[in-house]
Amino acid sequence: MEYSDILVTVTNALGIFMTIVLPPLAAALAVGLIVGVLQAATQIQDQTLPQTVKLFVVIGVFASLAGSIFYPLTKFAEAMFGGFPSMVP
Repeated sequence: MEYSDILVTVTNALGIFMTIVLPPLAAALAVGLIVGVLQAATQIQDQTLPQTVKLFVVIGVFASLAGSIFYPLTKFAEAMFGGFPSMVP
């Protein structure tokens, strides 16, 4: 396996990683901001409230988008395991 092949494989893996991580991360960021503003407006000083809400939102995003989020990962894994014999001398 050439250096350029490894570089392309790692680049594809990082792209797939970003595709998987971005929707839950964006949802957690938005919900954290909303909960933070609501906490500041109502003067609720509970530290576990934002974490709990963000956890449930991330689980919900993963559950609702699981098919479309993890499809590229399964295709990448199939390609890696299918091409494994040609990678090893």
